[in-house]
Amino acid sequence: MTDGTPPATVPNPPADAARAARPRARISAITSGKGGVGKTFIAANLAAALARQGRRVLVLDADLGLANLDVVLNLYPKLTLHDVFTGKCTLDEALLPAPGGFTVLLAGSGMVEYSRMTPEVRDQLLRVITEVAPRFDHVILDTGAGISDVVLYAVSLADDVVVVATPEPTSLTDAYATIKVLATTQGRRLMQVLVNQARRPGEGRVVRQQLQAVVDRYVVPGLGTPVRLELLGEVPVDPAVREAVLRRQLLLETMPGAAASVAVVAVATRLIGYADGHR
Repeated sequence: MTDGTPPATVPNPPADAARAARPRARISAITSGKGGVGKTFIAANLAAALARQGRRVLVLDADLGLANLDVVLNLYPKLTLHDVFTGKCTLDEALLPAPGGFTVLLAGSGMVEYSRMTPEVRDQLLRVITEVAPRFDHVILDTGAGISDVVLYAVSLADDVVVVATPEPTSLTDAYATIKVLATTQGRRLMQVLVNQARRPGEGRVVRQQLQAVVDRYVVPGLGTPVRLELLGEVPVDPAVREAVLRRQLLLETMPGAAASVAVVAVATRLIGYADGHR
């Protein structure tokens, strides 16, 4: 349990010209068309996998009104993004170390004022992300599910979009809807797909192909330009995941040899290569 006060290990702003010259973080939005696909589980464990490879990582809970990253990580913050927005604390005071060696910026849950994106919240969220980006190698935005204005604005601030889906028909339908909206309203022409709860090897590739075929048929003709979906990876169905979630622990911390853990590490390696290739 933490008292909400970040220790000295939380990254501070660059102190010299050499560090100041480092490129800002690659910002990745982890989103989904529907809830219950394991988006927050992926975001947290992916951050741990990136940290294990020496990356400075921040996970920002961008599900402003229905936050649950604190539950997944078994954290009890006294200060949240809400307190930063309202001026009750500084950004540094709200940054917390998480199990797994990364940093988190948690949001409050049940905040009805964040159910819609107001100009004030828009400006505050942009300010926070702009301020933290130079301190890290990766900033992961754990967004809400669906296509609300809050979700879409958070995604608009990211360099990359990772759409998490499961092989279930309802998940695929909602993933397609999300991809369509991002392509038509934000001009996204490249998005990454991460298939969670894959039931057999190669199912992620099949899901990506199915989504790409539907996008090519129904979205691309109206845009006049291709929309490409890349498979970032697949995470298999693994009983160890449910056990870790119930215990409110990171799977990579408690069962690093589990099939799902190995898959998440592979995803992190691909994400690093992708980010480094765009610096």
